[in-house]
Amino acid sequence: MIEWRLNQPKWLQVADIIKERIADGEYLVDTPVPSEHQIVQEFGVARGTARKVLERLREEGVLYSVRGLGTFVAPPPDKPAEQ
Repeated sequence: MIEWRLNQPKWLQVADIIKERIADGEYLVDTPVPSEHQIVQEFGVARGTARKVLERLREEGVLYSVRGLGTFVAPPPDKPAEQ
């Protein structure tokens, strides 16, 4: 059971959980993340909230989508070359 923080929107909290799962290696690069429907089921949020989570994480470059296949973990941005 998730304990929601009242001072932060649910979509942001769910996005943070997904980012934590990526950082912990639960979701690996180029592997699928939960669909909108799965997010609705797991977190008990509205479909619009789930859509906003995935949309925001795509905008941040954390995820990418392939039409007809789903949404996947994006590779991390290249690190600047060390000098």
